[in-house]
Amino acid sequence: MTVSVLVAPDCEVEHSLRQSSLDDWYLATGSSFKTLGYSFRIADNTIGGIVHETCRVIWDKLAEIHMKFPSNEDTNSITEGFWKRWKFPNCVGSIDGKHIHIKAPSHSGSLHYNYKQFFSIVLQGVVGPDYRFIAIEVGAYGKESDGGIFSNSNLSRMLQNGSLNVTSEQQLPGTQLFLPHVLVGDEAYPLKTFLMRPYPRKRAGNHEEIYNERLSLARHVVECAFGIMTSKWRLLTKAIEVEPDRADSIIKCICLLHNLVIDKDGEPLNLGPTTSDIQQNLVTRRASTVGENRAARRAYDIRDKFKTFFVSNPL
Repeated sequence: MTVSVLVAPDCEVEHSLRQSSLDDWYLATGSSFKTLGYSFRIADNTIGGIVHETCRVIWDKLAEIHMKFPSNEDTNSITEGFWKRWKFPNCVGSIDGKHIHIKAPSHSGSLHYNYKQFFSIVLQGVVGPDYRFIAIEVGAYGKESDGGIFSNSNLSRMLQNGSLNVTSEQQLPGTQLFLPHVLVGDEAYPLKTFLMRPYPRKRAGNHEEIYNERLSLARHVVECAFGIMTSKWRLLTKAIEVEPDRADSIIKCICLLHNLVIDKDGEPLNLGPTTSDIQQNLVTRRASTVGENRAARRAYDIRDKFKTFFVSNPL
């Protein structure tokens, strides 16, 4: 689907179409500002300004339509989707971080230099069962871990105050057991009453492996969302050639357009993980530091109860 958005109603129609087409081309191909300047006969610094302004206005005008944060009343449809499609009950989102490659910022030292050995800012995304972004936060330094970014995020504070209905318990399917609503994340995230992560692999027995596989199945949806977005918006396959604050606007716009395409065209098909995908995930994920993963006894109990449920209700 080609997305063309008119974002400047006070300008001439032809000028608006030109700006929108330029922005689409930049996001979809990743062409440099200099290359686009030759194609559109515009100075490359002007191209950069147009892209930044267009992305900012798209976000301002459409975020409440295509990426509105769910109310507590909206969580029932999300949990139903995760249970029906990904076999994880009481789940209100799958969370992960993605490093977005940027050019080395001026005078930033090693703040943006990540463990993958390139300069980046981090996109933290929460995705629903249909590959749509429920919430995003953009702009953390590349050197920060996913767990540290989450702990200092607005999302973490909102969840602690009960957003996404995480303080409310719901009955697990076919049981008399009530557990709270939770997000699912990988080893890089801390274990919380509202955030489930895998059991450590070194100490995992058969029952823990069953739990880990079910959690990996539910987590796969956020990785798919990142993959879909990257394949459609090829800018994400190269280093973004702007300063970090402008890169933030571009990334937010791309996430919003990802949701818009799904809203208009429907979600992609045949994206479910294979057993080998799940097993590979369990082997390759990077763990966070011990300090980020201290959890209350209640969080351990909740994870153990999910484990018992999955052992009793195999796929």
